[in-house]
Order: sequence, then C-alpha cells, then structure tokens
Amino acid sequence: MIQGFWKNLKKPIMVLAPMANVTDCAFRRIIAKYGKPDVIWTEFVSCDGLMSRGREHLMVDLKYSEIERPIVAQIFGSKPENFFKTAQLIKELGFDGIDINMGCPDRNVEKQGAGACMIKNPESAKEVILATMAGAPDLPVSVKTRIGYNKNTLSEWLPVLLSTNLAAITIHARTRKEMSLVPARWGHIKEAVEIRDAIQTGEEKTLILGNGDVKNLTEAYQRVEETSCDGVMIGRGIFGNPWLFNKDMIGKEISIKEKLRVMVEHTKLFEELLGEHKGFELMKKHYKAYVNGFDKAKELRIELMEKSDNAAAVETIVNHFLAKNF
Repeated sequence: MIQGFWKNLKKPIMVLAPMANVTDCAFRRIIAKYGKPDVIWTEFVSCDGLMSRGREHLMVDLKYSEIERPIVAQIFGSKPENFFKTAQLIKELGFDGIDINMGCPDRNVEKQGAGACMIKNPESAKEVILATMAGAPDLPVSVKTRIGYNKNTLSEWLPVLLSTNLAAITIHARTRKEMSLVPARWGHIKEAVEIRDAIQTGEEKTLILGNGDVKNLTEAYQRVEETSCDGVMIGRGIFGNPWLFNKDMIGKEISIKEKLRVMVEHTKLFEELLGEHKGFELMKKHYKAYVNGFDKAKELRIELMEKSDNAAAVETIVNHFLAKNF
C-alpha cells in the first residue's frame, strides 16, 4: 500500500470535494489562502481526453499552485491503458496523489463506462485501479465512489476496492439512482468502516472518508464521531465560503465587506488564470453564493449578472454598492 502524503495527515482529515466547473484552479487558490483543507482535489479530467489530440484544452484543469499541496488529480474513464498513461502524466506534473472518480452520475460520463457505471463493473474498476498504480507506482491512489448503483451494495463493492490496497476511499452516502434526491445516509459510512476493519488488519489501512450533505466543520466532526470514519469530504458548503475549512472561523460570521472583497479577488484570479480558456459565465455562478443573505443582496446580484463580463466591471459595481450602502 502506497500511502504517500496520506500517512502524515492528522485525523480527522477534512478535504475539499472535486466539483466540475466549480473547484477550478482560481477558486482552489482562494480556498487555500482563506481556509485551507487538509487535501485538495482538482476537477475531474477525462483520461481519454488527456490521451487525445485535445489534450491541451484539458491541461488547464490540471493547473495548480504550490499553496494547494497536498493536491490530488482526479481522473475518470474506463480504458486501463489510458489510466496507465494518464498516471504517468500526473506524476510528471508533480501531483501528490491520484483519485479515480467512480461515483459521478452524469449520463455522458456513464456512457463511457466511467463514473458511477464502474460500480456495476467491479472487475473493470479493479483493472483501471491497478493500471493507475502501475503508471505511477510512487503516488498514492484513491477512489471516490457511492454506496451502490441501484441499491446499497457496499458489502460486495467495497471489498473489491479494498483488495487493491488503495490509500483512501471517499464514499458518498447515497446510491447512483438516488443522485442527491434523498438525504445522505451516514449509517452506511459506519458500515464501510466496519467492512474495512474486518478485511484489513494492522497499522496500514485504507482510509475511509465520508461525503454527503455536510455543510460545515462542526457537522463534519459530528459525522466522524458517529461513524468512526477517518475524515470527511465537503462539497457544496464551499460555495461562496472560502473560509469553510478555517478552524479559527468556526462560529464566526464573515462581514459583507470581506465577502465582497474576496469575491472580487476571486474574479481577478479567474480572469488571470482562466480568462483565455473558460467563459466568464462560469465565474458568475459563484456570485449567487457570495451575494446572498444581506440587505439589497438581490439588487447587487442582478446587477452583477446583467452588467459584468470582466473583473474590472465587477470591482466597479461592488465598490459603488459598498460606497452607497456602507
């Protein structure tokens, strides 16, 4: 078992979820500055795409900064040979670890035999894990998955994953069929820990991280207490809240001025790092979260959505709003 950086982390381990078109390099850099989690993931990237002529278009999704370490590259696909080659690339790029997505319910991803579809094909899943490990033998490999496809099948699915000696497994506490339509059932995370402990003995065990419906660190610590899992992955709670993982900010409120200042900083970073690669509409998605829950937030949000298409315009609108209202 190659544990790499994982073995040096203090438990419980609090990590940032990879979210497509959300946790890009600009947002991750902001998060690392204001509330750094123990581990950061990239957005997931297609192995097939990275091994095609369109590689350069996808390389921006593997852009990262030193402040983000330990940084894990998340990948998806279904062809072992492309996992092997992608693992070699990720090692060359200097990442600290590799994570394989085996939980995404997106139909286009599943059509490729990837994402949550892997749960239905355990032998294929095992092949791509071993190919990834062979491609980057010195890097720790982990998997993000769900409790099952149409129903809970942890008792069959998890032992397959554990047999490959992964460094860590993140389990979203819902099935693929359930998507996010029902509450996450954290009792299954406790079940996963029990399965792991029954199979693996000794000091080196695959870490089990739980995921689903956790909004903040207080909730995360409660889930660890309830399930004995090694850590928690938080996703949607990060929207508009780069301070989420900052333990010093637990129970404290961020001022409106500070939120808007960081939103402008985030926008400038997006333009600097991704302006040539991604549309400004992706940045605008964050404004709904940053500009929320205070007097006249709706008016400011509408103005930002309708009248801004670059960082300078956003800064001007925000400065005018603050001068007028504060």
